[in-house]
Amino acid sequence: MTDAATPIADLADRTRYEPSEVEPRIAARWLEAGISHPEVAGTAAENYSIAIPPPNVTGVLHMGHALNLTIQDTLARTARQRGQRVKWIHGTDHAGIATQTVVEKELVALGGGREELGRDAFIARVWAWRERYGFQIVEQQKRLGASADFTDEHFTMDPAYAEAVATVFCALYEEGLIYRDHYMVNWDPGSRSAISDLEVEEREVDDRLYHITYPLESGEGSITVATVRPETLFADVAVAVNPADERYAHLVGQHAILPIVGTRLEIIADAYVKREFGTGALKITPGHDVNDFEIGQRHGLPAPSAIGEDGRLAGEVVPERYRGLRAGEAQAAVVAELRELGLLVREEPYRHTVPHSHRSGERIEPLISLQWFMAMDQLARPAIAAVRDGRVRFHPENQRGVYLNWMENIRPWCISRQLWWGHQIPVWYRGDEVHCALAPPEGEGWERDPDVLDTWFSSALWPFVTLGWPAVSAALRAFYPTDALVTSRDIIFLWVARMIMMGIRFAGDIPFSDVYIHSIIQAPDGRRMSKSLGTGIDPLALIDGGERPPVYADGGAFPAYGADALRWGLLAMSSAQDVRFNEEKIAQGRQLTNKLWNAARLILSGGGAELRAELSPAGAQAVEDRWILSRLVRARASVTERVAAFDFAKAAQELYDFIFSELCDWYLELVKPRLAEPEAGAVARHVLTETLALAHPVIPFVTEEIWSHLPGADDLLAARVSPAVVGAVDEAAEATLADLIAAVTAVRGWRNAAGVKASATLRVRLEAGGYADTAGSLARLGKLELCDAPEEPVAVLPVPGGQIAILASDAVDLGAAEAKRQAERERLGAEITRAQSKLANPGFVAKANPAVVAAERAKLARLEADLKALDDA
Repeated sequence: MTDAATPIADLADRTRYEPSEVEPRIAARWLEAGISHPEVAGTAAENYSIAIPPPNVTGVLHMGHALNLTIQDTLARTARQRGQRVKWIHGTDHAGIATQTVVEKELVALGGGREELGRDAFIARVWAWRERYGFQIVEQQKRLGASADFTDEHFTMDPAYAEAVATVFCALYEEGLIYRDHYMVNWDPGSRSAISDLEVEEREVDDRLYHITYPLESGEGSITVATVRPETLFADVAVAVNPADERYAHLVGQHAILPIVGTRLEIIADAYVKREFGTGALKITPGHDVNDFEIGQRHGLPAPSAIGEDGRLAGEVVPERYRGLRAGEAQAAVVAELRELGLLVREEPYRHTVPHSHRSGERIEPLISLQWFMAMDQLARPAIAAVRDGRVRFHPENQRGVYLNWMENIRPWCISRQLWWGHQIPVWYRGDEVHCALAPPEGEGWERDPDVLDTWFSSALWPFVTLGWPAVSAALRAFYPTDALVTSRDIIFLWVARMIMMGIRFAGDIPFSDVYIHSIIQAPDGRRMSKSLGTGIDPLALIDGGERPPVYADGGAFPAYGADALRWGLLAMSSAQDVRFNEEKIAQGRQLTNKLWNAARLILSGGGAELRAELSPAGAQAVEDRWILSRLVRARASVTERVAAFDFAKAAQELYDFIFSELCDWYLELVKPRLAEPEAGAVARHVLTETLALAHPVIPFVTEEIWSHLPGADDLLAARVSPAVVGAVDEAAEATLADLIAAVTAVRGWRNAAGVKASATLRVRLEAGGYADTAGSLARLGKLELCDAPEEPVAVLPVPGGQIAILASDAVDLGAAEAKRQAERERLGAEITRAQSKLANPGFVAKANPAVVAAERAKLARLEADLKALDDA
């Protein structure tokens, strides 16, 4: 600042804090100053680094992103305050299936498709789409105040990144850990690709359980099977019963005849068959069921296919009249034919879980397919050890068990996808020859494998490839391993576990030491947040003001809360458990920013010219000055400790309590008459300075703006290294002020209950010890006239150290006060009766929205507490 006096006047004139004006300007200053682009020097132990979970280029900011980014930014800004070089690795993910799907939909809308376009032209179109839309989430991240290294962005399809992916693939191929084989996979008819087990979600569906008669080849009787998928019977190769099932013991080794087709099926015994399910006999279709596939492997059975990759019936085993039908159509046709043949015994409703694609939403079709797989056991062992020995720590700790349980039962990973957008597998074929390398082999006739790698294969390399691996770069030495990973529980297996395995194997060390699993923000009614469900909330609508989603019954628009309010609110509502979105927390965050703004205006306008001098708070004499300095020491230690322990909700709340209650509601009220004095002005300025630094990682915009108005603040607060804690805890001052605060609170409560006018001054006699330094403040804040008159009090108010005798005056009318209390008792009693009656109604409790019922119970508890407090007064 060129003129220290000008900013003070400017701030004093601005009676309201306007986030919409401040935030874009401050964000531009941060970017211009390069605060988030660290010098590449030192070691990872000296520095602090964190890798952003790279959002999809298809994405826009949602509430999960907003919480995740706020947590990461809080950690990054805190580390900068410690004086560390901070590298917040930034970039985006190509998101194979998601991005390809978006572009394909665009093509379909234009009347075409990717097949007509061809692979090269389609990929070019995806790149063009990314140039148009792929960076919108990055701009939204900046709106939230994220201080990631935007000048060093990475994309998982960048040439250098693609080369690293191919390097890893070829290394694992040479070791025999990556291989190609025919195996049953989760086939997604929607994306026309195999997907991994972790991309499958189980959904409850209502099906029909069909009981179908299979005649015995001998002509003497039949065996009835129960199935929910009669359309797959064309690929049946056996009928299985439990070896301990006496009902069918005489049939084992005989043959049944497959309905419609007439094929001979052996009746086999296998312990997998559950005697109590259906009829106790199963049709065995190894080509279309995972469990049947394993039964077939044990018994040496073939595995023909009756359904193609497009979800339609196909294959030599399927009669011509059924070929080309979708699975649902084929089921109806098969059931009709069985009924006509008299082979459908009965059908019944059947509710069960069925796998669906998390990507396309379509029902998974288990198919045997030629795919690339990755053996995981060898890679998993050191990754398990890293968590067991504490080198990688999970927060909350219960997620450690979730990770270990999955890792210790890990299965081969199907890594190939039948897509065009992604990292094409670096393998070429010529006849029986196979060549795996970063570049195509010399000679004619080589054809590259058309499949691409699962998106999570490339994402697993994110923490070290973004730092220059496979080269041993200066950035890799300075910032790997990273310090923390912030993510949600739904990708512990998809991403976290795989990063640990790949980091140890290729970068030579764990990728991070701490994994913080944050809560998932649900809609206010407890459902998942989703735009299609009408439950999603756009974080920018909370920052700028925007339409409330349909989940809000009252509709209307959100006010413009600003980014700081959103950040504080999300941290305050975060937890180790899933939580419902609570707009009140965002509103509370706005109250905090406004309170801090007004406190700064008071402090900077009250100190006069003396504020331009470097005045020290050391040796403060006034008890309230010593108290706030002591409370500041405690607040800094506690908030810092909470952040280090990933306890962000408590850190946010303790920050709020210090600023809102201790600094503003108490200290500034106590010091206001003295604020223009040198000592008080110096203490207030010091406390403001350190409070801005303490709050900055959580609410960076308002703190940076206020900081710019401090005399002599030539640098950015975001770049300031916080000094060591000045001073120590003053137990005596804290005890004295605790008594004063309790006494003032008691006086104000009595005045309110007694109906004393706000402007009236009460005559009182202070009959308590410990107020030698605070009696004047007690009188001023409680609007009391302290006197020694020996008259009888009209009321006695207990306070710490004794009591306050309320003396008779025109301000006190105890009869009116009691009448007021009685009226309030009656009102509360009526409200309590109404709430109790409502909650006693079984119809209300059973049919009302659970959130409404919970709110009614909370209201009843609050009313009962208010009534008790009134009776105790």
